Amino acid sequence: MTDQLPASPQAVVPSGQEPPGPRTIRSFYQVLVNTAVANVTSSYLWWALTFWAYLETRSVLATAIIGGSYMLLVAVFGIVFGAIVDRMKKKAVMVLSSSITLTAYLLAGALYLAFPESVLVDWGGPWFWVFAGIILVGGVVENLRNIALSTTVTLLIPADRRDRANGLVGTVHGISFMVTSVFSGLSIGLLGMGWTVVIAIAATALALLHLLFVRIPERGVAHVEGAATGLDFRGIIPAIMVVPGLLALILFSTFNNLVGGVFMALMDPYGLTLFSVEVWGIILGITSIGFIAGGLIVARFGLGRNPLRTLLLVNIGIAVLGMTFAIREWWWLYALGILVFMALMPIAEAAEQTIVQRVVPFEKQGRVFGFAASIESAAAPISAFIVGPIAQFWLIPFMASTDGQDAFGWLLGAGEARGIALVFVLASALLLVVVLLAFVSRPYRQLSAAYAAAPPSLETDEGGSSDDAITDADDAGDRRAQDDAPADSVGSGIR
Repeated sequence: MTDQLPASPQAVVPSGQEPPGPRTIRSFYQVLVNTAVANVTSSYLWWALTFWAYLETRSVLATAIIGGSYMLLVAVFGIVFGAIVDRMKKKAVMVLSSSITLTAYLLAGALYLAFPESVLVDWGGPWFWVFAGIILVGGVVENLRNIALSTTVTLLIPADRRDRANGLVGTVHGISFMVTSVFSGLSIGLLGMGWTVVIAIAATALALLHLLFVRIPERGVAHVEGAATGLDFRGIIPAIMVVPGLLALILFSTFNNLVGGVFMALMDPYGLTLFSVEVWGIILGITSIGFIAGGLIVARFGLGRNPLRTLLLVNIGIAVLGMTFAIREWWWLYALGILVFMALMPIAEAAEQTIVQRVVPFEKQGRVFGFAASIESAAAPISAFIVGPIAQFWLIPFMASTDGQDAFGWLLGAGEARGIALVFVLASALLLVVVLLAFVSRPYRQLSAAYAAAPPSLETDEGGSSDDAITDADDAGDRRAQDDAPADSVGSGIR
Protein backbone atom coordinates (compact mmCIF):
# COMPACT_ATOMS: atom_id res chain seq x y z
CA MET A 1 0.00 0.00 0.00
CA THR A 2 1.33 3.44 -0.88
CA ASP A 3 2.30 5.61 2.10
CA GLN A 4 0.50 8.93 2.07
CA LEU A 5 1.57 12.22 3.59
CA PRO A 6 -0.69 13.00 6.57
CA ALA A 7 -2.60 16.23 6.51
CA SER A 8 -0.86 19.05 8.37
CA PRO A 9 -2.50 22.02 10.08
CA GLN A 10 -3.57 24.78 7.74
CA ALA A 11 -0.90 27.45 7.47
CA VAL A 12 -1.94 31.06 7.60
CA VAL A 13 0.13 32.77 4.93
CA PRO A 14 0.30 36.57 4.78
CA SER A 15 -2.11 38.01 2.27
CA GLY A 16 -0.52 39.12 -0.98
CA GLN A 17 2.69 37.14 -0.48
CA GLU A 18 4.72 37.33 -3.68
CA PRO A 19 5.03 33.86 -5.25
CA PRO A 20 8.50 32.61 -6.23
CA GLY A 21 9.60 33.81 -9.63
CA PRO A 22 12.39 35.68 -11.47
CA ARG A 23 12.24 38.69 -9.13
CA THR A 24 12.44 36.61 -5.96
CA ILE A 25 15.28 34.55 -7.45
CA ARG A 26 17.27 37.75 -7.93
CA SER A 27 16.63 38.56 -4.28
CA PHE A 28 17.91 35.10 -3.37
CA TYR A 29 21.16 35.73 -5.22
CA GLN A 30 21.69 38.92 -3.22
CA VAL A 31 20.99 37.11 0.05
CA LEU A 32 23.38 34.33 -0.99
CA VAL A 33 26.23 36.73 -1.76
CA ASN A 34 25.64 38.58 1.50
CA THR A 35 25.65 35.30 3.44
CA ALA A 36 28.87 34.27 1.70
CA VAL A 37 30.61 37.41 2.96
CA ALA A 38 29.24 36.92 6.47
CA ASN A 39 30.21 33.23 6.60
CA VAL A 40 33.70 33.85 5.27
CA THR A 41 34.23 36.57 7.86
CA SER A 42 33.07 34.54 10.85
CA SER A 43 35.04 31.47 9.72
CA TYR A 44 38.09 33.63 9.03
CA LEU A 45 38.15 35.03 12.57
CA TRP A 46 37.27 31.70 14.19
CA TRP A 47 40.07 29.81 12.43
CA ALA A 48 42.44 32.69 13.15
CA LEU A 49 41.58 32.48 16.85
CA THR A 50 42.37 28.75 16.86
CA PHE A 51 45.71 29.29 15.09
CA TRP A 52 46.60 32.22 17.35
CA ALA A 53 45.67 30.32 20.52
CA TYR A 54 47.84 27.33 19.62
CA LEU A 55 50.81 29.35 18.41
CA GLU A 56 50.81 31.53 21.54
CA THR A 57 50.02 28.85 24.13
CA ARG A 58 51.28 25.66 22.42
CA SER A 59 48.38 23.98 24.20
CA VAL A 60 46.37 21.38 22.33
CA LEU A 61 44.00 21.29 25.30
CA ALA A 62 43.19 25.00 24.93
CA THR A 63 42.34 24.67 21.25
CA ALA A 64 40.37 21.48 21.92
CA ILE A 65 38.27 23.27 24.54
CA ILE A 66 37.65 26.17 22.13
CA GLY A 67 36.62 23.86 19.29
CA GLY A 68 34.52 21.63 21.52
CA SER A 69 32.76 24.64 23.03
CA TYR A 70 31.88 25.92 19.59
CA MET A 71 30.29 22.62 18.52
CA LEU A 72 28.51 22.32 21.86
CA LEU A 73 26.94 25.77 21.55
CA VAL A 74 25.89 25.06 17.96
CA ALA A 75 24.16 21.92 19.19
CA VAL A 76 22.53 23.61 22.19
CA PHE A 77 21.27 26.70 20.39
CA GLY A 78 20.22 25.07 17.10
CA ILE A 79 16.67 24.45 18.33
CA VAL A 80 16.40 27.98 19.78
CA PHE A 81 17.67 29.49 16.53
CA GLY A 82 15.14 27.45 14.56
CA ALA A 83 12.26 28.71 16.72
CA ILE A 84 13.44 32.30 16.24
CA VAL A 85 13.54 31.83 12.46
CA ASP A 86 9.94 30.59 12.46
CA ARG A 87 8.68 33.56 14.51
CA MET A 88 10.37 36.42 12.63
CA LYS A 89 10.73 37.66 9.09
CA LYS A 90 13.80 36.16 7.48
CA LYS A 91 15.52 39.47 6.77
CA ALA A 92 14.99 40.54 10.38
CA VAL A 93 16.63 37.30 11.50
CA MET A 94 19.65 37.93 9.29
CA VAL A 95 19.98 41.52 10.45
CA LEU A 96 19.75 40.35 14.06
CA SER A 97 22.43 37.73 13.47
CA SER A 98 24.82 40.17 11.79
CA SER A 99 24.21 42.82 14.47
CA ILE A 100 25.04 40.42 17.31
CA THR A 101 28.13 39.19 15.45
CA LEU A 102 29.32 42.75 14.82
CA THR A 103 28.76 43.68 18.47
CA ALA A 104 30.75 40.64 19.60
CA TYR A 105 33.65 41.47 17.30
CA LEU A 106 33.66 45.09 18.47
CA LEU A 107 33.86 43.87 22.07
CA ALA A 108 36.71 41.54 21.14
CA GLY A 109 38.54 44.43 19.51
CA ALA A 110 38.01 46.57 22.60
CA LEU A 111 39.43 43.81 24.81
CA TYR A 112 42.46 43.47 22.54
CA LEU A 113 43.12 47.21 22.90
CA ALA A 114 42.44 47.23 26.65
CA PHE A 115 44.87 44.48 27.64
CA PRO A 116 48.43 43.60 26.64
CA GLU A 117 48.57 40.55 24.40
CA SER A 118 50.59 38.76 27.08
CA VAL A 119 47.48 38.90 29.31
CA LEU A 120 45.10 37.72 26.59
CA VAL A 121 47.25 34.72 25.63
CA ASP A 122 47.51 33.46 29.21
CA TRP A 123 45.04 30.60 28.90
CA GLY A 124 45.31 29.97 32.63
CA GLY A 125 43.78 33.40 33.29
CA PRO A 126 40.22 34.64 32.78
CA TRP A 127 40.79 37.17 30.00
CA PHE A 128 41.90 34.58 27.44
CA TRP A 129 38.59 32.77 27.86
CA VAL A 130 36.57 35.98 27.85
CA PHE A 131 38.26 37.05 24.61
CA ALA A 132 37.84 33.62 23.00
CA GLY A 133 34.27 33.32 24.30
CA ILE A 134 33.18 36.62 22.77
CA ILE A 135 34.55 35.60 19.37
CA LEU A 136 32.89 32.21 19.83
CA VAL A 137 29.52 33.89 20.41
CA GLY A 138 29.93 35.92 17.23
CA GLY A 139 30.64 32.75 15.25
CA VAL A 140 27.87 30.64 16.77
CA VAL A 141 25.20 33.29 16.14
CA GLU A 142 26.10 33.12 12.45
CA ASN A 143 24.30 29.75 12.43
CA LEU A 144 21.05 31.67 13.00
CA ARG A 145 21.55 33.25 9.59
CA ASN A 146 22.33 29.88 7.99
CA ILE A 147 19.07 28.36 9.25
CA ALA A 148 17.21 31.41 7.94
CA LEU A 149 18.94 30.96 4.57
CA SER A 150 17.60 27.40 4.28
CA THR A 151 14.03 28.63 4.80
CA THR A 152 14.64 31.55 2.43
CA VAL A 153 15.22 29.00 -0.34
CA THR A 154 11.62 27.85 0.21
CA LEU A 155 10.38 31.43 0.26
CA LEU A 156 12.16 32.74 -2.84
CA ILE A 157 12.81 29.75 -5.12
CA PRO A 158 10.19 27.78 -7.13
CA ALA A 159 9.82 24.22 -5.86
CA ASP A 160 11.30 22.57 -8.95
CA ARG A 161 14.49 24.62 -8.61
CA ARG A 162 15.17 24.41 -4.89
CA ASP A 163 17.62 21.53 -5.20
CA ARG A 164 19.77 23.66 -7.49
CA ALA A 165 19.54 26.62 -5.14
CA ASN A 166 20.67 24.36 -2.30
CA GLY A 167 23.65 23.44 -4.47
CA LEU A 168 24.60 27.11 -4.61
CA VAL A 169 24.31 27.25 -0.82
CA GLY A 170 26.80 24.38 -0.66
CA THR A 171 29.10 26.32 -2.97
CA VAL A 172 29.02 29.26 -0.56
CA HIS A 173 30.11 27.00 2.29
CA GLY A 174 32.87 25.62 0.10
CA ILE A 175 34.16 29.09 -0.72
CA SER A 176 34.14 29.90 2.99
CA PHE A 177 36.20 26.81 3.80
CA MET A 178 38.67 27.42 1.00
CA VAL A 179 39.23 31.08 1.81
CA THR A 180 39.54 30.66 5.56
CA SER A 181 41.81 27.62 5.42
CA VAL A 182 44.36 29.71 3.53
CA PHE A 183 43.93 33.31 4.67
CA SER A 184 43.38 32.82 8.39
CA GLY A 185 46.87 31.42 8.82
CA LEU A 186 48.39 34.09 6.59
CA SER A 187 46.56 36.80 8.53
CA ILE A 188 47.85 35.60 11.91
CA GLY A 189 51.36 35.07 10.58
CA LEU A 190 51.68 38.39 8.73
CA LEU A 191 49.31 40.78 10.53
CA GLY A 192 48.72 39.37 14.00
CA MET A 193 45.51 38.91 15.95
CA GLY A 194 44.80 42.63 16.38
CA TRP A 195 44.59 43.47 12.69
CA THR A 196 42.75 40.20 12.05
CA VAL A 197 39.98 41.34 14.40
CA VAL A 198 39.91 44.74 12.66
CA ILE A 199 39.43 43.05 9.27
CA ALA A 200 36.62 40.91 10.69
CA ILE A 201 34.88 43.98 12.13
CA ALA A 202 35.10 45.86 8.83
CA ALA A 203 33.84 42.91 6.74
CA THR A 204 30.96 42.20 9.13
CA ALA A 205 29.91 45.86 9.11
CA LEU A 206 30.04 45.91 5.31
CA ALA A 207 27.87 42.79 5.07
CA LEU A 208 25.34 44.27 7.53
CA LEU A 209 25.18 47.53 5.59
CA HIS A 210 24.60 45.68 2.32
CA LEU A 211 21.94 43.50 3.95
CA LEU A 212 19.89 46.55 4.90
CA PHE A 213 19.39 47.27 1.19
CA VAL A 214 18.61 43.66 0.19
CA ARG A 215 14.93 43.09 -0.52
CA ILE A 216 13.39 39.86 0.77
CA PRO A 217 9.71 39.94 -0.28
CA GLU A 218 8.03 38.58 2.84
CA ARG A 219 4.85 40.42 3.81
CA GLY A 220 4.36 38.78 7.17
CA VAL A 221 5.26 35.71 9.19
CA ALA A 222 3.61 32.44 8.12
CA HIS A 223 2.14 30.60 11.09
CA VAL A 224 -0.21 27.79 11.97
CA GLU A 225 -3.69 29.04 12.81
CA GLY A 226 -4.29 28.88 16.54
CA ALA A 227 -0.61 28.32 17.40
CA ALA A 228 1.19 30.25 20.14
CA THR A 229 2.72 33.53 19.04
CA GLY A 230 5.90 33.20 21.15
CA LEU A 231 8.86 30.87 20.71
CA ASP A 232 7.06 27.53 20.41
CA PHE A 233 9.27 24.45 20.84
CA ARG A 234 6.37 22.04 21.17
CA GLY A 235 5.79 21.90 17.42
CA ILE A 236 9.23 20.48 16.60
CA ILE A 237 8.66 16.78 17.15
CA PRO A 238 5.07 16.79 15.74
CA ALA A 239 6.34 18.59 12.61
CA ILE A 240 8.88 15.80 12.15
CA MET A 241 6.67 12.88 13.09
CA VAL A 242 3.82 13.93 10.79
CA VAL A 243 6.06 13.11 7.81
CA PRO A 244 6.70 9.35 7.53
CA GLY A 245 10.42 8.62 7.45
CA LEU A 246 11.63 12.16 8.23
CA LEU A 247 12.84 11.26 11.72
CA ALA A 248 14.71 8.32 10.19
CA LEU A 249 16.38 10.73 7.75
CA ILE A 250 17.56 12.96 10.59
CA LEU A 251 18.81 9.96 12.56
CA PHE A 252 20.60 8.68 9.46
CA SER A 253 22.27 12.07 8.98
CA THR A 254 23.23 12.01 12.66
CA PHE A 255 24.84 8.60 12.20
CA ASN A 256 26.55 9.92 9.09
CA ASN A 257 28.01 12.72 11.22
CA LEU A 258 29.18 10.16 13.76
CA VAL A 259 31.21 8.56 10.98
CA GLY A 260 32.22 12.05 9.87
CA GLY A 261 33.62 12.64 13.34
CA VAL A 262 36.08 9.82 12.69
CA PHE A 263 37.33 11.67 9.63
CA MET A 264 37.37 14.96 11.56
CA ALA A 265 39.56 13.43 14.27
CA LEU A 266 42.05 11.61 12.04
CA MET A 267 42.28 13.37 8.67
CA ASP A 268 44.73 15.99 9.93
CA PRO A 269 47.02 13.52 11.77
CA TYR A 270 47.07 11.26 8.72
CA GLY A 271 47.75 14.19 6.41
CA LEU A 272 50.61 15.40 8.58
CA THR A 273 52.31 12.02 8.22
CA LEU A 274 52.35 12.53 4.44
CA PHE A 275 52.97 16.29 4.19
CA SER A 276 54.70 19.06 6.09
CA VAL A 277 52.34 21.37 7.95
CA GLU A 278 52.79 24.11 5.33
CA VAL A 279 52.06 21.78 2.43
CA TRP A 280 49.13 20.22 4.28
CA GLY A 281 47.50 23.65 4.63
CA ILE A 282 47.90 24.22 0.90
CA ILE A 283 46.49 20.75 0.15
CA LEU A 284 43.39 21.55 2.23
CA GLY A 285 42.96 24.84 0.40
CA ILE A 286 43.24 23.21 -3.01
CA THR A 287 41.04 20.21 -2.25
CA SER A 288 38.33 22.47 -0.79
CA ILE A 289 37.62 23.33 -4.44
CA GLY A 290 35.67 20.07 -4.23
CA PHE A 291 33.07 21.80 -2.03
CA ILE A 292 32.56 24.42 -4.72
CA ALA A 293 32.48 21.85 -7.52
CA GLY A 294 29.91 19.68 -5.71
CA GLY A 295 27.65 22.64 -5.08
CA LEU A 296 27.89 23.78 -8.68
CA ILE A 297 27.07 20.27 -9.93
CA VAL A 298 23.83 20.35 -7.93
CA ALA A 299 23.12 23.90 -9.12
CA ARG A 300 23.51 22.77 -12.73
CA PHE A 301 21.90 19.33 -12.76
CA GLY A 302 19.73 19.20 -9.63
CA LEU A 303 19.18 16.11 -7.48
CA GLY A 304 16.76 14.09 -9.58
CA ARG A 305 13.17 13.16 -8.84
CA ASN A 306 14.01 11.54 -5.51
CA PRO A 307 16.66 13.46 -3.51
CA LEU A 308 16.54 10.78 -0.81
CA ARG A 309 17.81 8.19 -3.27
CA THR A 310 20.53 10.63 -4.34
CA LEU A 311 21.50 11.14 -0.68
CA LEU A 312 21.92 7.41 -0.09
CA LEU A 313 23.87 6.93 -3.32
CA VAL A 314 26.23 9.74 -2.31
CA ASN A 315 26.78 8.05 1.05
CA ILE A 316 27.62 4.80 -0.71
CA GLY A 317 30.25 6.78 -2.60
CA ILE A 318 31.58 8.27 0.65
CA ALA A 319 31.78 4.80 2.23
CA VAL A 320 33.67 3.31 -0.72
CA LEU A 321 35.96 6.34 -0.77
CA GLY A 322 36.72 6.04 2.94
CA MET A 323 37.67 2.39 2.47
CA THR A 324 40.16 3.16 -0.31
CA PHE A 325 41.75 6.64 -0.02
CA ALA A 326 44.18 5.58 2.73
CA ILE A 327 44.65 1.96 1.67
CA ARG A 328 48.26 2.84 0.80
CA GLU A 329 50.44 5.73 1.98
CA TRP A 330 50.41 7.47 -1.38
CA TRP A 331 50.09 11.23 -1.05
CA TRP A 332 48.31 11.62 -4.38
CA LEU A 333 45.70 8.97 -3.46
CA TYR A 334 44.92 10.71 -0.17
CA ALA A 335 44.72 14.19 -1.74
CA LEU A 336 42.48 12.92 -4.55
CA GLY A 337 40.27 11.17 -2.00
CA ILE A 338 39.83 14.35 0.04
CA LEU A 339 38.95 16.27 -3.13
CA VAL A 340 36.22 13.76 -4.03
CA PHE A 341 35.01 13.59 -0.42
CA MET A 342 34.58 17.37 -0.30
CA ALA A 343 32.75 17.31 -3.64
CA LEU A 344 30.25 14.76 -2.31
CA MET A 345 29.45 16.56 0.95
CA PRO A 346 27.49 19.53 -0.52
CA ILE A 347 25.43 17.10 -2.60
CA ALA A 348 24.40 15.25 0.56
CA GLU A 349 23.64 18.52 2.38
CA ALA A 350 21.58 19.84 -0.54
CA ALA A 351 19.58 16.61 -0.69
CA GLU A 352 18.64 16.76 2.99
CA GLN A 353 17.67 20.44 2.76
CA THR A 354 15.59 19.89 -0.37
CA ILE A 355 13.64 17.08 1.28
CA VAL A 356 12.85 19.16 4.39
CA GLN A 357 11.87 22.18 2.29
CA ARG A 358 9.35 20.03 0.43
CA VAL A 359 7.76 17.85 3.11
CA VAL A 360 7.73 20.26 6.09
CA PRO A 361 5.32 23.22 6.07
CA PHE A 362 7.12 26.53 5.63
CA GLU A 363 5.98 27.88 9.00
CA LYS A 364 7.76 24.99 10.79
CA GLN A 365 10.91 24.64 8.72
CA GLY A 366 13.09 26.79 10.96
CA ARG A 367 12.46 24.56 13.97
CA VAL A 368 13.04 21.39 11.97
CA PHE A 369 16.28 22.71 10.47
CA GLY A 370 17.37 23.89 13.92
CA PHE A 371 16.56 20.54 15.54
CA ALA A 372 18.45 18.67 12.82
CA ALA A 373 21.43 21.03 13.18
CA SER A 374 21.49 20.46 16.93
CA ILE A 375 21.60 16.69 16.98
CA GLU A 376 23.72 16.38 13.84
CA SER A 377 26.28 18.90 15.15
CA ALA A 378 26.51 17.04 18.46
CA ALA A 379 27.30 13.75 16.72
CA ALA A 380 30.67 14.54 15.13
CA PRO A 381 32.48 15.71 18.29
CA ILE A 382 31.17 12.69 20.22
CA SER A 383 32.65 10.21 17.77
CA ALA A 384 35.84 12.30 17.51
CA PHE A 385 36.33 12.13 21.27
CA ILE A 386 35.68 8.37 21.22
CA VAL A 387 37.76 7.38 18.22
CA GLY A 388 40.82 9.45 19.22
CA PRO A 389 41.72 7.34 22.29
CA ILE A 390 40.78 4.10 20.50
CA ALA A 391 43.10 4.91 17.62
CA GLN A 392 45.88 6.25 19.84
CA PHE A 393 46.03 3.47 22.42
CA TRP A 394 44.79 0.42 20.50
CA LEU A 395 44.61 0.41 16.71
CA ILE A 396 47.76 2.40 15.93
CA PRO A 397 49.98 0.27 18.24
CA PHE A 398 48.27 -2.88 16.93
CA MET A 399 49.03 -2.05 13.29
CA ALA A 400 52.63 -1.20 14.23
CA SER A 401 53.04 -4.70 15.68
CA THR A 402 53.90 -7.91 13.87
CA ASP A 403 50.43 -9.30 14.62
CA GLY A 404 48.78 -6.29 13.02
CA GLN A 405 50.91 -6.48 9.91
CA ASP A 406 50.26 -10.20 9.61
CA ALA A 407 46.48 -9.64 9.96
CA PHE A 408 45.97 -6.60 7.72
CA GLY A 409 49.24 -5.97 5.90
CA TRP A 410 47.81 -7.59 2.78
CA LEU A 411 45.06 -4.95 2.74
CA LEU A 412 46.74 -1.82 4.05
CA GLY A 413 50.37 -2.34 3.19
CA ALA A 414 53.21 -0.98 5.32
CA GLY A 415 53.74 2.51 6.63
CA GLU A 416 53.72 4.86 9.57
CA ALA A 417 49.96 5.47 9.80
CA ARG A 418 48.43 2.07 9.03
CA GLY A 419 46.48 2.20 12.29
CA ILE A 420 44.67 5.36 11.15
CA ALA A 421 44.02 3.74 7.78
CA LEU A 422 42.41 0.78 9.57
CA VAL A 423 40.08 3.16 11.42
CA PHE A 424 39.04 4.73 8.10
CA VAL A 425 38.29 1.29 6.62
CA LEU A 426 36.28 0.05 9.62
CA ALA A 427 34.20 3.24 9.97
CA SER A 428 33.49 3.39 6.23
CA ALA A 429 32.53 -0.30 6.11
CA LEU A 430 30.03 0.33 8.93
CA LEU A 431 28.61 3.30 7.00
CA LEU A 432 28.25 1.17 3.85
CA VAL A 433 26.27 -1.50 5.74
CA VAL A 434 23.93 1.11 7.25
CA VAL A 435 23.31 2.79 3.86
CA LEU A 436 22.50 -0.51 2.18
CA LEU A 437 20.07 -1.34 4.98
CA ALA A 438 18.50 2.11 4.61
CA PHE A 439 17.85 1.43 0.92
CA VAL A 440 15.62 -1.52 1.74
CA SER A 441 14.00 0.00 4.82
CA ARG A 442 10.37 1.03 5.29
CA PRO A 443 11.27 4.67 6.25
CA TYR A 444 13.04 5.04 2.89
CA ARG A 445 9.87 4.04 1.02
CA GLN A 446 7.70 6.20 3.29
CA LEU A 447 9.76 9.35 2.93
CA SER A 448 10.15 8.86 -0.83
CA ALA A 449 6.36 8.60 -1.13
CA ALA A 450 5.86 11.60 1.14
CA TYR A 451 8.24 13.69 -0.96
CA ALA A 452 6.47 12.73 -4.17
CA ALA A 453 3.02 13.47 -2.70
CA ALA A 454 3.87 16.73 -0.91
CA PRO A 455 2.68 19.99 -2.51
CA PRO A 456 5.35 22.65 -3.04
CA SER A 457 5.60 24.81 0.09
CA LEU A 458 4.15 28.32 -0.26
CA GLU A 459 3.01 27.68 -3.82
CA THR A 460 -0.16 25.74 -3.15
CA ASP A 461 -2.47 26.30 -0.22
CA GLU A 462 -5.54 24.29 -1.00
CA GLY A 463 -8.41 24.81 1.34
CA GLY A 464 -7.24 28.23 2.52
CA SER A 465 -9.43 31.27 2.55
CA SER A 466 -9.47 33.58 -0.39
CA ASP A 467 -7.82 36.26 1.75
CA ASP A 468 -4.99 34.13 3.05
CA ALA A 469 -4.35 31.69 0.22
CA ILE A 470 -1.26 32.55 -1.76
CA THR A 471 -2.43 30.49 -4.68
CA ASP A 472 -5.49 32.51 -5.55
CA ALA A 473 -6.31 33.17 -9.16
CA ASP A 474 -4.39 36.44 -9.36
CA ASP A 475 -1.22 34.98 -7.89
CA ALA A 476 -1.53 31.90 -10.09
CA GLY A 477 -1.69 34.18 -13.09
CA ASP A 478 1.38 36.05 -11.86
CA ARG A 479 3.22 32.77 -11.55
CA ARG A 480 2.30 31.71 -15.06
CA ALA A 481 3.53 35.00 -16.38
CA GLN A 482 6.78 34.65 -14.47
CA ASP A 483 7.25 31.06 -15.57
CA ASP A 484 6.94 32.27 -19.17
CA ALA A 485 9.64 34.89 -18.62
CA PRO A 486 12.89 34.45 -20.59
CA ALA A 487 15.28 32.00 -18.97
CA ASP A 488 18.09 34.60 -18.84
CA SER A 489 16.06 36.69 -16.40
CA VAL A 490 16.07 33.81 -13.92
CA GLY A 491 19.82 33.33 -13.76
CA SER A 492 22.04 30.60 -15.08
CA GLY A 493 22.62 28.85 -11.76
CA ILE A 494 19.12 27.51 -11.07
CA ARG A 495 17.04 28.09 -14.17
